[in-house]
Amino acid sequence: MKYLVGLCRILVGVLFILSGFIKANDTLGFSYKLDEYFLVFNMPFLSTISVAMAQFICVAEIVLGVATLVGWRMNLVSWLLLLLIVFFTFLTFYSAFFGVVKDCGCFGDALKLTPWESFGKDVVLLVLILIIFMWRHKIKPLFSLRTARWTVIFAVIISCLFTYYTYAHLPYIDFRPYAIGNNIKIGMLPPPNAKPDSVEIVFKYKAKDGSIKEFGMNNLPEDLENYEFVDRVDKVIREGDKPKIHDFSIVDAEGTNHTNEFLNNPDYSFMLVAYDLSKSNIKVQPKVNELANACEKHHVQFFGITSTVAAETDLFRHENQNMFDYYFCDGTALKTIIRSNPGLVLLKNGVVIDMWHYNDLPSWDEVNSKYLKK
Repeated sequence: MKYLVGLCRILVGVLFILSGFIKANDTLGFSYKLDEYFLVFNMPFLSTISVAMAQFICVAEIVLGVATLVGWRMNLVSWLLLLLIVFFTFLTFYSAFFGVVKDCGCFGDALKLTPWESFGKDVVLLVLILIIFMWRHKIKPLFSLRTARWTVIFAVIISCLFTYYTYAHLPYIDFRPYAIGNNIKIGMLPPPNAKPDSVEIVFKYKAKDGSIKEFGMNNLPEDLENYEFVDRVDKVIREGDKPKIHDFSIVDAEGTNHTNEFLNNPDYSFMLVAYDLSKSNIKVQPKVNELANACEKHHVQFFGITSTVAAETDLFRHENQNMFDYYFCDGTALKTIIRSNPGLVLLKNGVVIDMWHYNDLPSWDEVNSKYLKK
């Protein structure tokens, strides 16, 4: 049993540290996932603290993982592990059973798990943590209590600094399809030998008692004359392979699509991404305008892209003296492109050359010397 408990500690500790660091690498992205859960449980008011909650969960996972490995205060740590995994197991089961959240975000964009895979992972962790919990009083620290305590304190400091850095700038490691160096046009193509959706044709009929019944193509009722036809739908039985980028498009206020125009531009172009202008950082707007004006002066394309409605976008442009045009795209896609509102992306022929958080917005001289003069 001693060796079993030791193995459980290693597995649980490593998984918690790995999961925590991957989410801490993209805290803002994890907060978006929390917002999905808040909507599912009809608690949208919690979205105001979703970022803080995301940061707390990331740090907690890392610290609990480290504490489990070194065996520090295992009575307290095992209780916290058990409470946390019971909560997560409930969430993943609810998501899988009711199909409300397609990806739990357990490992961010680094590893996508289906809802049932996420639930299965949590069930395994629950079993491992229960073993640790039952033998918690017999677990001894790997080091002296003083060393173990300072190891946990060091984990708290490092995880807090890392979580803050990736939030105030950009993810240190980018697992998203819009990462620097990726070609958006290629990302919009289906993978090689992609499998299409498996679709079943379903006919809906109204019975004499008023109930709606569904029948497949090969099991239509013999007494079909006793039913009233309602609708024919294509029901997806199994989803096929999808492109990594499937919701990106650039349209103007009239609905004209300009996606190919921008992605096929052989020259450098700057795309300012602001998924929601009402939540966009205002203090950085003078610096945005300065760069946009310099781009216009040197004939370099600069445009904005948002999901905010056209009327509110025009008002925002007027209030902040934005002289460049804004186009429109799905908000979820814009959140995926860059974890910053606003954030700046440098494109060339559809390839992401570089990107910046609004805290790191470059000057014209910086981008000109690094890219445009080459």
